[in-house]
Amino acid sequence: MQIDTNNSISITEINQDFSRVTQIVDKNGAAVIMKNDTPRYVIMEYSQFQDIEYADDATVMEIGKAIIERHIEAFKELAK
Repeated sequence: MQIDTNNSISITEINQDFSRVTQIVDKNGAAVIMKNDTPRYVIMEYSQFQDIEYADDATVMEIGKAIIERHIEAFKELAK
């Protein structure tokens, strides 16, 4: 997954200016919080969180199917 640098902010920056995080989230829908130059946390709008939290069965099945298709060879090997 690629991280858009416009959506990322370091923990140090958050400690100094939390309102910048809220501005990033308001503008882009989410902010990626970096710790030691590695993505560590995501802050998103609550409405997006609710959409993810309450994914319907069809969405879960689609995600599961995509995972299986992407890693089919590994699943075949594990099934041996």
